[in-house]
Amino acid sequence: MSFDDPTTAARVLVLSGPSGSGKSTIVDRLVLESPVKVREAVSATTRSPRPDEVDGKDYYFLEQDEFSARRERGEFLECAEVHGVGDWYGTPRSELERAEAEEAWALLEIDVEGALNVMEKCPDALTIFLLAPSMEEYRRRLESRGTESAEVIARRIKTAGREVQRAERYRYRVINDHLDRAVGEIIDILSAWEDTYRA
Repeated sequence: MSFDDPTTAARVLVLSGPSGSGKSTIVDRLVLESPVKVREAVSATTRSPRPDEVDGKDYYFLEQDEFSARRERGEFLECAEVHGVGDWYGTPRSELERAEAEEAWALLEIDVEGALNVMEKCPDALTIFLLAPSMEEYRRRLESRGTESAEVIARRIKTAGREVQRAERYRYRVINDHLDRAVGEIIDILSAWEDTYRA
């Protein structure tokens, strides 16, 4: 795959959902349990790491200047400022190349705006939108993290409402009402797509 033509990446799995939908937990489970090989594409961000996050594993934590320089060089498949707090997120194109070299699906855990950009560049991508059972459940999960202020949580809930309205743009929508069931549903979807690729 070349940087100029990301659509040649064999297999791209996009997982999106509002803050509190359980994306990170499900990604971890898929990497460990999926019979179809997946490799998580590590995103880059300008936000500060949370206490338990590791650079290069959870995200590539970049200074604003470095992120901007990489963006100008075209090193991101997609990137955007999210949550309205000045933090940028992006998917390095090199992460797709790495997955392809390992004959794995590149698993992109990204926001809706980034996903829509990927859909344009990789029209054959498998796209899944993850939902919590209710808006109140999003709030409960965010508050239970204890990592964000009430103001940030309120902003994320507002963002969640807008994102849910765009869920129909995705090929599949999965409700994370029970973790094991949701993981199993996504694995079933992925396995069916893998069979199609191998056919």
